[in-house]
Amino acid sequence: MKAYRASLLRFADDQSPLFEADGLLVVGPDAAGRSVVRAVGSHDALIDRFPGVAVEDLRGKIIAPGFVDMHIHYPQTDVIGAPAAGLLPWLENYTFPHESRFHDDEHAAEVARFFFDELARHGVTTALTFATSHPASVNAAFEEAQRRGLRFITGKVLQDRHSPDGVRDDTEQSLIDTEALIQRWHGVDRLGYAITPRFAPTSSPAQLRGAGELAAKYPDVWIQSHVAENLDEVRWAAELFPAARSYLGVYGDFGLLRERAVYAHCIHFDAADRALMAQTGAVAAVSPTSNLFLGSGFFDFAAADAAGMGYGLASDVGGGTSFSPFHTMLAAYCVGREGQSKTGLSLTPGRLWWLHTAGAAKALGLDGGVGNLQPGNEADFVVLDPQATPLLARKTSQASNLDELLFALIVLGDDRVIERTVIAGQ
Repeated sequence: MKAYRASLLRFADDQSPLFEADGLLVVGPDAAGRSVVRAVGSHDALIDRFPGVAVEDLRGKIIAPGFVDMHIHYPQTDVIGAPAAGLLPWLENYTFPHESRFHDDEHAAEVARFFFDELARHGVTTALTFATSHPASVNAAFEEAQRRGLRFITGKVLQDRHSPDGVRDDTEQSLIDTEALIQRWHGVDRLGYAITPRFAPTSSPAQLRGAGELAAKYPDVWIQSHVAENLDEVRWAAELFPAARSYLGVYGDFGLLRERAVYAHCIHFDAADRALMAQTGAVAAVSPTSNLFLGSGFFDFAAADAAGMGYGLASDVGGGTSFSPFHTMLAAYCVGREGQSKTGLSLTPGRLWWLHTAGAAKALGLDGGVGNLQPGNEADFVVLDPQATPLLARKTSQASNLDELLFALIVLGDDRVIERTVIAGQ
């Protein structure tokens, strides 16, 4: 068992942030041997309950839950920052050529190592991640995540049409490979599998039908895809699936809307789409830096809330422009404020932070496990330095309340703020 003395940030059941200026976090094994939060709260109130436990003094620092990234492409690590005229040319000119290299075990393993180093450097402790259409890409990611003890979810991309050689897969073999990967990896240690159609236009009806059958057969695996990101893509989906009520409806028609189904973007929705998300328990991975970079549009937070639709935040690297949760939270604030195409609102600093930690975990069905620092949560956390840069130190020293402190970190923070990332207590 070990304890840490520092300022502490965590979240109450009502999503509000809880802050201890002089806190104590105690971590240790539970009955199953998992490293979990054993106690958290005021240092003075807790310290006498743990005589003899070593306490690391981190006063001046902030301990917070590890960040949860709901949508990221590890094979696009080298695509970040690629110039393009929009989503579809960006896929054609950059993404697909890079992804075609992931049939090679050594290449996939090297990128996976760099990718997980980068997540840790930015304080991300759990991610729902796209691999490529190659089983080797999935195995490389799971093997590296397992070695690091991560809570991590990924899956083989399904794309049997409208895709170039090198990434296009075979319908029947893709479904055989997916089931084999589920059986090999899902539920092993802290790993989970996601059935992963790239997006409806690049899967045949037969492939989507097979994916839905696997989703029914394995109800505790995740589903991940993209929907309603870009108007050209929405029009294309309507041409390919004329019987569907909407682009989102395509996934529903094939049994791919349920709890643990995560759809990136969800921008160009109508009220019926949002109601369908809420009714089925499917959730959105809001990817604001990617949406701004590719000019896709603005996620409508107010309409999602009114519909009772679940969502959390995501980097969407490599369409997204940063691995940093601080950059993602700031972009989400700016997207929320936009009021020309939708109702504008100001997401509070605590709400932004919740959406990238406990809220993202809740959307993934992992609440109570990751994304928070309440007793029983897995011991994944970050140590933040609010004085990491001269400007940040100047700004945080003037904070008169928690909102001002958190917002200063959101606006001015980057990987330099992350002093340490702790995974399962290590």
